[in-house]
Amino acid sequence: MDTDKAYLLGLIIGGGVFGNAEDVFRIRLPYKKWGSYIDNPQRAGQIAGDILRKVGQMFRAVYNLSVQYEATPGGTWTILCEGDITEVQEDLTRYGITCEGEIRGNANISGIVPELVDDNLKRRFVAGLADTIGSMAKSQRRFSDEHQILSFEIKGYNFQFVCDLCKLLYSINCIPDQVNWNHPNIHCTSDPYYSQWNKGFKLRILLDQYARFGAFAFRTKAETSNENRRLQQQTHEAERCEDRNFHVTPSCVHPAENDQRLPESIRGGHYLHFRHFCTVLGCEHAPYGEVCNCFANLGELIIPFPILCKDANLRIEEIIQDDPLMSQREYVINNVSISSLLAIYNENADSLLYGDANRTGYSITEVLQAVAYVIANDDELFGKRPKGYIQIIERHIEADEGECVEIRRPDLLTPLVIVGNGRGALIGACNPDVYSSLVTRDPDNEYKLIVRQITEEDLRNADQT
Repeated sequence: MDTDKAYLLGLIIGGGVFGNAEDVFRIRLPYKKWGSYIDNPQRAGQIAGDILRKVGQMFRAVYNLSVQYEATPGGTWTILCEGDITEVQEDLTRYGITCEGEIRGNANISGIVPELVDDNLKRRFVAGLADTIGSMAKSQRRFSDEHQILSFEIKGYNFQFVCDLCKLLYSINCIPDQVNWNHPNIHCTSDPYYSQWNKGFKLRILLDQYARFGAFAFRTKAETSNENRRLQQQTHEAERCEDRNFHVTPSCVHPAENDQRLPESIRGGHYLHFRHFCTVLGCEHAPYGEVCNCFANLGELIIPFPILCKDANLRIEEIIQDDPLMSQREYVINNVSISSLLAIYNENADSLLYGDANRTGYSITEVLQAVAYVIANDDELFGKRPKGYIQIIERHIEADEGECVEIRRPDLLTPLVIVGNGRGALIGACNPDVYSSLVTRDPDNEYKLIVRQITEEDLRNADQT
């Protein structure tokens, strides 16, 4: 192993695609708008130069392959590596990587990492990954321009690859800032009926941190890193995961927690935070104590119903009818003035409606978000998201102080239903004592939480106490 081969292996694992041909394989660079020759022709010219001069020279020297490239208007670049690819395949096979299809979806880097015997080899391997799947789009920032991010974008369900890459980064003191795991508890925390949860992984690193310990081979990537960092007012230090505090918010139980594409170690579990996955995967840097502290309040954090589901009224009715628990409910239907709901919120934003006022009931905040969605004009919505839910409600009250919304209250604490204007919403109740009884720990992994399905008996027994 030398530095050029370490870099090329990172490049191949990050973007390599193998077909049946014996004399060519491809490396796909999914640069999107950042790499579009229409949006930024000057940068596109630099990318082409990086491919031909840097990548091309390395492939000729290490594997005796020639390199060409293709580019699409959308910003995807493809490096064509041509010649006898046997040596590349043998190297990958020796490291336990199958040369079929898109490599990164199933790659195992546990065979390569021991060969990266010093920090320089590690940095070069990571640079190959960063030059393929490391995104520096400005949308990757943390909250504002002040925290610029490098995000490794990884397709598929290869949790172990992400975990191993995270550990590799730690070994060169390049501490990751966040991991967005490809799991419904990360990508759709409020709506169990949202099916497009499989958005891939994002392993995010502060650009300041990466600049100190990581590397790019592509000049274009290095220049963009410097440009983005200049948007910051100061330099930022990363904190080790063991030392960081984190905040956990409630999440709903999603049926895709049992998706067969998830690895067995993850499948069937419910996860409170991205660091919770790290404990289940056994990472030595995971904050085990902090995660366990969250287990004391599981009934407040795990909701077996939608926290908030918004959709067309017909779809909401379908959801209710398809659910054996919701479809059997008797509902009291009231037209409630939205001004009265806003008054409750203004008095106490933590208020719970239609419960015992202290521990159970429907969050006034979630109710108002649903109301705003239902009453909004089309130009007040961005998809299903109200453009400022309090502002929408205040505008509608100003136009018509007596405006009402239809609320259907169930006889048990299943979701509240709000409808109107051809739209509808479901709001799950806070009911911590009942919900905590649904959660157990996996007998094979004390950090993995298993949530059983809620029953009518659970709700009725609580109603009688």
